[in-house]
Amino acid sequence: MNRNIELDSRSVTSESPSLMNSPAGEKMEVASELSNPTSHSRDSGFFERGVKTMLSIRKSIRSPNKEKGKEVTGTWKRRSFLLFSKSYEENKTTICNGVEEIGEKIEAEPIQGKPLSVMEINELIQKRQLVEAFASIKYLEDETIAERDAEKYKDNLQEFIRKCKDVDLLYNCITNAIQSIVVETLEHPTIEDTMLTSLVTLIAHEEAAHPNTDNTAGPSLDLLGTPRKWREEWRKAINESARKRVLRVPMVSKEEESFWLGLHLGFLQKHLKEDLLKIKLSVKKCYPEEYQVCDVYVEAFHRAIASHLQELSQTPLEFNEIYTLLDWVANTYHSELFLGHPDLKPEIKTENLSLLLTPADWDKLKKNYITSAKEKIKSYFENILRLEVTEKWEKEVHPEVKENLYHSSFSFDIQTIIGEHMKISGAISRSLEMKMLELCLVELHKFIPRFGEEFRAWNTARDSPVFASYFAAYINSFHDLVSGLETVFKVNTEELQKITAALTRNFTNMFLNKLRTKAQPLLKKILTKDWILAKEKPGSLVSAVSQFSEHLPHMREPLGQELLRDVHKYVVREYITRVMKSRRIMKRETRQQVSEKMNWEAQILNNMLIDQGSDSEWLCPAILHIANIIGEKKDKIKEHIKELCQDYPDIRKEHIMAVLSLRGLGCTRRAAIFHQGSCVLKSPDSEEGCTLFAEIAVPTINSCL
Repeated sequence: MNRNIELDSRSVTSESPSLMNSPAGEKMEVASELSNPTSHSRDSGFFERGVKTMLSIRKSIRSPNKEKGKEVTGTWKRRSFLLFSKSYEENKTTICNGVEEIGEKIEAEPIQGKPLSVMEINELIQKRQLVEAFASIKYLEDETIAERDAEKYKDNLQEFIRKCKDVDLLYNCITNAIQSIVVETLEHPTIEDTMLTSLVTLIAHEEAAHPNTDNTAGPSLDLLGTPRKWREEWRKAINESARKRVLRVPMVSKEEESFWLGLHLGFLQKHLKEDLLKIKLSVKKCYPEEYQVCDVYVEAFHRAIASHLQELSQTPLEFNEIYTLLDWVANTYHSELFLGHPDLKPEIKTENLSLLLTPADWDKLKKNYITSAKEKIKSYFENILRLEVTEKWEKEVHPEVKENLYHSSFSFDIQTIIGEHMKISGAISRSLEMKMLELCLVELHKFIPRFGEEFRAWNTARDSPVFASYFAAYINSFHDLVSGLETVFKVNTEELQKITAALTRNFTNMFLNKLRTKAQPLLKKILTKDWILAKEKPGSLVSAVSQFSEHLPHMREPLGQELLRDVHKYVVREYITRVMKSRRIMKRETRQQVSEKMNWEAQILNNMLIDQGSDSEWLCPAILHIANIIGEKKDKIKEHIKELCQDYPDIRKEHIMAVLSLRGLGCTRRAAIFHQGSCVLKSPDSEEGCTLFAEIAVPTINSCL
């Protein structure tokens, strides 16, 4: 017979009216069920037309024409016994206990397939009596093969094609039943052992009846005698069941629940862990060992989950959602929370599973994680700044003092943010941890200057009493931050040190400028009439300086000590500068009064700064010497000049002349006293470090030369 023969659709459906209008009209419903698209083979349209003529085929088989082939087929029918078990209920027990192979049972107890109609066979399938249904289909198949080989259909190819379709569509119905049984296995609360053992028996009989060999006996238009590969269909059904069960796991929308992905993955592991436990305890025992049913189900669920997660990873995800997905894949999936749960062992194995996400998808997810983390880290740093402004600066709350140092949470908060994000990233991978650290440092290097600008703007906008204390606290925090990153995170802080050093200088300038702003108006009043008459509030200059200097002992060394020295020198230098600039002509009584007040203020200022920790005792005598010169008798002035030159070798002749001029001495007298004082003057650059007068501008006075 020509294997390439083509059938006209009209020839398939053209049938005599008597055949199409048989009394068994209700049997056409069977054709409708059998024409389910999911059960069709290669040509679904071809199959549908074949289904519509099933009844006529069955009628033709039982028509008088059948007698013509009786002689040919009789011998075939007598030997048409299928090797089925007499009672598969007994066989079911054997399967569940895993004692004997089904194939051995089949050979031991053969039974005969019954010649049933298409409708009767379909009813068996609907009742899930699949073994009996298969026996009858096989009987019909063998009968058709025998008739084909006897060339019964030589002149009636149409009838042969229809009969082939009967067989094929009935086999497809069993395939659909197999798929349904597999799906129902996990959907029903209890396992139907009978149904599963029947399924295993069915597959074994089909494999025995249809050895996996090439079918070359008949034309390509029929599938008679070809393996139906129901074990492969069983596997496909498990894969499809797993896919659908994964997709059915509850997943709320982001609008309903911000933690939607975490909830979804939690439901996923809960539901699928229950499925796997059910497979281990109830399903596995109904299959022979060769089925490796636990491995098949695990691989099916693994593929389904992998496909689902791949789809999730392609959707726009925020930082927390990306991390939730990364963490679940890296730390939950194989852990005791899911596949590694003790209750699932040892049957549920994960050693040979493929990657849940492809390397490309995994790398893309990590890249997206770092990208989204950039804005997250930036926002965290901005929150630190916002809290400093709203909760500390605006409310003018003084910083805490710990171990006599001003303390701000600034450094701690930054290190906490970095540490927490490194920790969670490190839980995914070491490389991700390092990338997160790099990102945090980049954002930190941007944040520190931005913080400094905000502090400067706040200081410019208002004269706050907490400025100096927070200035000291932040300088301490910069040191703690650098030290912490070096020791805890093993970071190269060279770049950060440059940034904090520049900001420290800026903050220090802000501090000193603010000090000058407070002190200059009071310094300008020195030797004025109000100052001499003590109308100015006593100790106002001391109080103004103390508002700044009192905070410096709470600054970490050596910065606190260095700045306290600068403040001490600034006050003494500016005090002397103001005195030397004065052109006031004073009577003896006034000079005495001025001398006493200068001595009093100098002692208070010096004592205060020394008590606060200044180690610049060498500055203390400067104002006292000048005060003594102003108030001393002429014959004793030279002794004070000598002491002044000895204590401050950087003093110049012009400085001494300015002091003597303030004392009220003329040019001749000033020159005489200067020479009598035997003052040996040195170059201003001869002494490094302890210089005072070298930093004081020489006032313009009448020359005595």
